[in-house]
Amino acid sequence: AAVKSACSLANVAPEDVVGLGFTATCSLVAVDADGSPVSVSWSADARRNIIVWMDHRAVDQADRINARNSPVLQYCGGGVSPEMQAPKLLWVKENLQESWSMACRWMDLSDWLAYRATGDDTRSLCTTVCKWTYLGHAHMGQWRELDSRDMEACGWDEVFWEEIGLGDLVEGNRAKIG
Repeated sequence: AAVKSACSLANVAPEDVVGLGFTATCSLVAVDADGSPVSVSWSADARRNIIVWMDHRAVDQADRINARNSPVLQYCGGGVSPEMQAPKLLWVKENLQESWSMACRWMDLSDWLAYRATGDDTRSLCTTVCKWTYLGHAHMGQWRELDSRDMEACGWDEVFWEEIGLGDLVEGNRAKIG
């Protein structure tokens, strides 16, 4: 990974690295099982595997998600915008079925960059809460008694994902979305 290479080049011991951070706007990355890019473009060009934050192709999908008035929406400002991940994912599912079938992992750009740098697929609480509707506060008082697998599961409202037409993303322990 990039961090190991940078440490080696700089002659820095890995244990001396105390943090690594990435920030990015609400952009969605699609990759296959090998981590290779999957197109999210009508062109089918795999180099175009990111829907950037300002892409508003998912306006209709955002409107339909908001019309459901799911309780989840109260934790993301009362509704989703087309810049957020759920509407973008729904747009890909409805419009690019081949890409939808090929994609094995959907990630926020900042999480993708961290993964590429470290090889660790852990998702950021900031991105999952703010952009994916993960309920980071769910069971907060119980987290000390839960192991990490339980903590990952307790914040995803699977009913929400099923109601908006993306229930397949929560199958298999939410492996496609983290």
